[in-house]
Amino acid sequence: MRSIERMPDRNFYLDGDVVGISKRLLGMKIVSNTPEGICAGIITETEAYAGETDRASHAFGGRLTQRTEVMYREGGIAYVYLCYGLHSLLNVVTGPAGLPHAVLIRGIYPLEGIDIMAGRIKRSINLRKDGLGPGKLTRLLGVDISCNGTELKCPGRLWIEYTGLPISESMISSGPRIGIDYAGEDAGLPYRFLADVIQVEREIKKAGLV
Repeated sequence: MRSIERMPDRNFYLDGDVVGISKRLLGMKIVSNTPEGICAGIITETEAYAGETDRASHAFGGRLTQRTEVMYREGGIAYVYLCYGLHSLLNVVTGPAGLPHAVLIRGIYPLEGIDIMAGRIKRSINLRKDGLGPGKLTRLLGVDISCNGTELKCPGRLWIEYTGLPISESMISSGPRIGIDYAGEDAGLPYRFLADVIQVEREIKKAGLV
């Protein structure tokens, strides 16, 4: 049984500092409840998108469309969209309603449902590599566009849990986001955060999570 006490509460997601949330999500667990069973991974890489003032954001300039509408809702839900019509990308909506901030989940370390994940990619899982990349991790987790708008603060289809893993500043590197050359001067903002996978793996084993 999953305990709601292990999950970030409403206030965590309502913080207006999307960059800070992006870093704090590192080391947390993203859990997907699929027909095949539970799949989960430790979040190891994120990117922050700061809404209407961020040229890399889908909501830049106040773009409120059928696709971006979910970004304008209260934080704590999933924003899932198709990239190039092929890959589902998973974002965490943050901030109060009307502030379209989101954090793209770019990498995970697979933790639960490894056999299910292996079945999805038709081979054994490389724990250090196969969860790196926003399209790769959604395939492993079984996340698709049907998860768009899903509540993340309680057990259901998709949610996030605390793990207690000590992700220290020394384990985290930052830099520009990937694939956003169109964003002009905002392309260079250091809004991408990456936890060293080898160190994360070490902490996972020390915590007895595997």
